Amino acid sequence: MALSYTVTDTTKLSSTAIYGEVLCDLAEQHKDIVALTADLGSSTKIGVFGEKFPDRFFNVGIAEQNMFGIAAGLAKGGFVAFTSTFGIFNSTRALDQVHADICYQNVNVKMLGTHAGLSFGQAGSTHHSIEDVGIMRTMANLRVVIPADGVETAMAIRCAYATPGPFYIRLNRGFDQRVYTDENYGFTLGKAVELRQGTDITVIACGSCVNEALQAAKLLDDQDHLKVRVLDMHTIKPLDEEAVRKAVGETRRIITVEDHNIIGGLGSAVAEVVAGFGKGCAFRRLGIPDVFAKIGLHEDLMSIYGIDTNGIIAAVREIMGRDFEEDENWDDEV
Repeated sequence: MALSYTVTDTTKLSSTAIYGEVLCDLAEQHKDIVALTADLGSSTKIGVFGEKFPDRFFNVGIAEQNMFGIAAGLAKGGFVAFTSTFGIFNSTRALDQVHADICYQNVNVKMLGTHAGLSFGQAGSTHHSIEDVGIMRTMANLRVVIPADGVETAMAIRCAYATPGPFYIRLNRGFDQRVYTDENYGFTLGKAVELRQGTDITVIACGSCVNEALQAAKLLDDQDHLKVRVLDMHTIKPLDEEAVRKAVGETRRIITVEDHNIIGGLGSAVAEVVAGFGKGCAFRRLGIPDVFAKIGLHEDLMSIYGIDTNGIIAAVREIMGRDFEEDENWDDEV
């Protein structure tokens, strides 16, 4: 089914706005879609659904726990429920309901966590969502997806509707730089997208850090003649373990970069694969250190924590400067 928005619109709409438009397009065709919010219809852009389908839209007020319980009930009744709230509220304030009502029962609830990472950085620590991935990926039955831009957001929403069971889709507050030019790039749940080939080092990124990784790779090619592989790891669970093992075997140097605490998120998920693979590599996680983040604009905070283009370039150069075995024999490393 073609969607009514165009790729050109991705330069004018935030990922959350595109999510609202895509969901409305899907709802035109599928009468089983319902949407819920906890008094954040405008902020999370789900309000457009309520305007078009008021009989299928439920604003429960500032009561996230109730929202997820109601969503689970609607899903048990045969509906596909899309919930919309800030990522930090989704993963912490209402975690008991997410765990017991949605994931434990394995029901058809698609949770949209907006204002994720440090994208609402000026709102302070209560609204920073830098622990959500680590929390949500431990929930059985739950798939965790972090789109890189508006086009990938559209693909993730369509995939979530078509795939039975609960989803957590993590979106930023504001505008994402465009990574994809059309919908035919090959989005598949659980499969990373290789955006740039490389044999020297692999940068594995998700969300807002994907574009930063691409820009860093281009500059490192121009300035240092380094061939940096860039993977868009849009699905954190199930993770594309094959892509990680391939990167270890072919580049032997891995950097992960995410707008999230370095504990529990993308970096931890990749490290688990590397540790189980049995083949050593130079490895570094870029993200928010184990602290409550500073308050400020998103781009400033990304720079402070080294998850922007300059931070990635510095990390790549540091790892490339390390001593490494001259031979390519893995036998002594297994």
